[in-house]
Amino acid sequence: MVQVLTADDFQKKIVLNYTDVIGEKLGGKVLKFSDQWFADAENLIKPKAPIRDATRFTYAGAWYDGWETRRHNEEEADWVIFRLGVSSAKLIGCEVDTAFFNGNHAPFISVEGIQKLDGDDDVDSIKESDWESIISKVECGPSQRHFFVRDSITDKNYTHVRLRMYPDGGIARFRLYGSVIPILPSTKDTVLDLASVNNGGVAIKVSDQHFGSADNLLLPGRGHDMSDGWETTRSRTPGHVDWVVIRLGATTNIKEVIIDTAHFRGNFPQKINVKGIFVESESQLPGIEDAAWEVLVADTKTGPDKEHSFAVEKASKPYSHVLLTIIPDGGVKRVRVLGTIA
Repeated sequence: MVQVLTADDFQKKIVLNYTDVIGEKLGGKVLKFSDQWFADAENLIKPKAPIRDATRFTYAGAWYDGWETRRHNEEEADWVIFRLGVSSAKLIGCEVDTAFFNGNHAPFISVEGIQKLDGDDDVDSIKESDWESIISKVECGPSQRHFFVRDSITDKNYTHVRLRMYPDGGIARFRLYGSVIPILPSTKDTVLDLASVNNGGVAIKVSDQHFGSADNLLLPGRGHDMSDGWETTRSRTPGHVDWVVIRLGATTNIKEVIIDTAHFRGNFPQKINVKGIFVESESQLPGIEDAAWEVLVADTKTGPDKEHSFAVEKASKPYSHVLLTIIPDGGVKRVRVLGTIA
């Protein structure tokens, strides 16, 4: 059964607990589509919010920042097939944004998945009966964000998904959330970045993300500009700090932490610190000022556009979560938590 959530509930229950596994910034990719006459399907997974320029026209017609197909589709639905940006994921829900599509929006959508663990992107060989329902057919309205969630996360992990809209029309953005199922090494002494989204890391709590979202901290690579990092507002209160709590992909023997301020040249934090904790359940997580958080990296000055590496030599035990604090505010591009799986 599909639940329809408000934006606030979706943020609290889904965005802060799961990963957008389809996004372009994570490596999601459009493999095939039924039609994209008016606007390209690849726009669906662009990271930035959609925009509108009513004065702009193309050979096909009015320009839209999204995916739009021809009118009068003779088939049941138009569709797009994506490869996830992670190795595979169990899926829980999605956001479908019909921003600026008013009178030409998709009336209904559904989402289906398939597991192709061999890494094969040959979607032409997929039979119709192979697709499994993730989000059953639900109604959409014009120019608004829709939040659809399953009763529970899927038992199966998927590698490819298909978004269908009935019978045709336009969708601006598509976000698909789930738990990443990484491909982990067989040997326990292999050092991994367990904060990486590709290894299951999730930014679950954050003080502020005015200019850039905290989930960017866990992306691969060093990005292309300030837009794909985490950046907070300028603080005016003495003693202010900003912070983010990261759930590691597995309980970790932490050996090194890297704080990257790439592209943040006049707005990097003055100082940072990093703490860790182990909890059996996230309901046991204490407040950020609680003494149960153990210091891994003490208050340290940072600099612009640089990777800052900190060896963690005094870790007393494995950790399930880390807390990054920036003093007093600013921007960070990436966080790496390197270690072995406990």
